[in-house]
Amino acid sequence: MTNGVKGEMTWKPEGVSGKLLYLRLKPFEPWRSYKEFPQYFRPDPPTHSQGYATFLHLLRSGWKVIT
Repeated sequence: MTNGVKGEMTWKPEGVSGKLLYLRLKPFEPWRSYKEFPQYFRPDPPTHSQGYATFLHLLRSGWKVIT
């Protein structure tokens, strides 16, 4: 984690189709693809959803999941 910052993550923000992890550092910021955050990115196994490894890493680090 960079500077102890913990943010929020979701699999499907409103108005977006497809299964991809989205992140934001603050609740008022727009959702952005996890690939736009190289400091948090983790490579995925070939059979998993895009962002799964990053999701698990951030979940263990205290990030909040928004459903």
